[in-house]
Amino acid sequence: MASASATGKLSREEFRRQKDLDAARKAGTAPAALDEEGKAINPHIPQYIAQAPWYLDTGAPSLSHQRIPEYDRSADKLDNWYDRGAKAGPAAKKYRKGACENCGALTHKKQDCLERPRKKGAKYTNRDIAPDEIVQDVAPGYDAKRDRWNGYDPSEHRKVYDEYAAVEAARQKLREEEIDKQTTTDLAAVRKVAKVGKEKGENRDDDFGSSDDEDEDQDKYAEAADAVGQKLDTKTRITVRNLRIREDTAKYLINLDPSSAYYDPKTRSMRDNPLKNVTPEEALFAGDNFLRHSGEAPEVQKLQLFAWNAAARGNDVHMNANPTQGQLLHHEFQKKKEELKDMTKVSILAKYGGEEYLEKAPKELLLGQTEEYVEFSRTGQVIKGKERVKTRSKYPEDVYINNHTQVWGSWYDPGSGQWGYACCHSIVHVSYCTGEAGIAAAQASSAKHLLASTSTSSMPPPAESTPPPPVEDRKEDRKKKAEELFSKRRLGEGELKLDQNRLVEAIGEERKRKARAEDDRWGKRPKGEPSGSTSHEVTEEELEAYRMNRRMTDDPMANYVDTGA
Repeated sequence: MASASATGKLSREEFRRQKDLDAARKAGTAPAALDEEGKAINPHIPQYIAQAPWYLDTGAPSLSHQRIPEYDRSADKLDNWYDRGAKAGPAAKKYRKGACENCGALTHKKQDCLERPRKKGAKYTNRDIAPDEIVQDVAPGYDAKRDRWNGYDPSEHRKVYDEYAAVEAARQKLREEEIDKQTTTDLAAVRKVAKVGKEKGENRDDDFGSSDDEDEDQDKYAEAADAVGQKLDTKTRITVRNLRIREDTAKYLINLDPSSAYYDPKTRSMRDNPLKNVTPEEALFAGDNFLRHSGEAPEVQKLQLFAWNAAARGNDVHMNANPTQGQLLHHEFQKKKEELKDMTKVSILAKYGGEEYLEKAPKELLLGQTEEYVEFSRTGQVIKGKERVKTRSKYPEDVYINNHTQVWGSWYDPGSGQWGYACCHSIVHVSYCTGEAGIAAAQASSAKHLLASTSTSSMPPPAESTPPPPVEDRKEDRKKKAEELFSKRRLGEGELKLDQNRLVEAIGEERKRKARAEDDRWGKRPKGEPSGSTSHEVTEEELEAYRMNRRMTDDPMANYVDTGA
C-alpha cells in the first residue's frame, strides 16, 4: 500500500504508479506496506482512516495516529491535587525585594494576593510578613481534571452535619420552653408530658443522650412532625374529604348549559348556583357558596379557626376529638375578649377623654336633612325662613382687656374728634376702665369746654326768619369757598409772609413729632404716654417746617432724571 500521506503534489506518472501499486497490494501480488515499527499495514483499510491529518503527518506510512498514546498512568490519579494551605516554612522577618507589596510573600505579586488589602503594605511597614506558599506543579489527567469533587476534604462535611444537629437541638429545646410557658384552662396533658420529661431528665443526668430519651422525644413530638411527602406545616394542615355518594347526581349534570355555573373537576366544586331561575331555598343544590355561608357553617369555621390557633400556641384543643371543650373554650375566649375590649376603651377614655365625640349624631345631621323651610331670592338673600349665620372674620372679635366691657372704637367723642371706649368714654388706648365714674368725668370736662367756647365766641345771634339767598349768590359763595380752599397761599405756594418766631417753634415741634413717630415705629414709646396726635388747622409756618424737615427720599421726583433731548 502506498503512503496515504505523501507530501507534495504528485505528478500524473507518480499518481498512476501509486494507483497500480495499491491495486497490486490489494490483489496480493505486491507486498504490503510497513509502518515505523515494521508491522504490515492492511491494504484494504480505507484512505480516510489510513491517511493521517496534517498536524500528525510524519511523511511515512503509519497508523500511529489511530492508536491511543501511551503516557504515565501513575500521574493520572483522582487524588492527585494541590496541598491546600501548605506553607514553605516560617515567615520572613524583613521584606524581600520582588515579594508581594501587600503581605510580603515571594510566591505571588500584589495583584494576585488573596489577603485583605492593608492600609500600608508589608513593603513599607516590614511587619506581619506572610509565609511563602508551596508552589506545586500538579498535572492532573483527563479524569482528575474533570472530577468535580477532586480536592474536596470529606472532613468538611462533618462541620455541616454538626451545624444541622445543633440547630435541631435548639429547635427542640425551644418547643419545650414554649409548651412550658403556655397558660391555658386545659393544659393537663401538656403539663404531664413536660413534667415527666423534666423528672426523667433530673433523675438521669448521667445518660442524658441515651436512646430512651430520644424515643420519648420522638413520641412527644410525633404529632407535630412533618409527614412524608407533604410540604405543608402540620400545624395548619387540613384534611379535606371531597368524596361524594355515588347515588347522588353529579354537580355537572344538574345543568348542561356551558354558560351556567363553572364546575372544577379537580376539586369537584361548583361554587355558583347552576340553576339561576330557581331560588336557593327551593333548589336541590344551590352551589357550594350557599352551603358554606348558610346555617351554622360560619360558626363552625370560627370554632375550627380558634382550635387551630390554640393548638399552634401549645394548647390541647381539638374540634374533632373534643368538640364540647372547644366550644366552651371559644365561648369563654369571646367573653374575655369583649371584657378586655371594654376595659381598654374605658381606660383610654378615662386617660385621654373624648367620650362626647363617640356619641352618634342625630339622623337629620348625618343625612343632611332638616324640616326648616328657607326661601331665597335670585341674589341669594333669605326671603322666608331662618337667616344665615353671618360669616366671622379670622381676626379675634369682642376681646375685652383691662376690665373693659366694650372694645376700642365703640364710642366717638364729637368734641375732640377722637375714638374711645363706650363703657367709660376713655379716649386713651389700652387704658384701664373707670366705668360710670369715667363717663361722668368725661361729660363734665366736655361741658366745661363747651361753656368756654360759647363764652369766648362772638358770633351774632341767628336771625329768626331770613329768606334764603338767590341762586346766583349761592354760586358766588361756592366759588369764593373753593378759591379759599385751593388758593396758593393755603397750599403753601406763591408769596408767603412767615413769622420767624412761629417758624422756629414749628420746626422744633416737627422734629419732636418725627422723633415720636420713630419711637412708635420701633415700640420705644413708654406705655400710657399719648402719641400727641391732634386734629387742628395747619398753619403756614407748620407746613413750611414740614417741608424743611422732610427727607428727600419721600419725594417721588427726587431721583428723576430727564433723559430726553
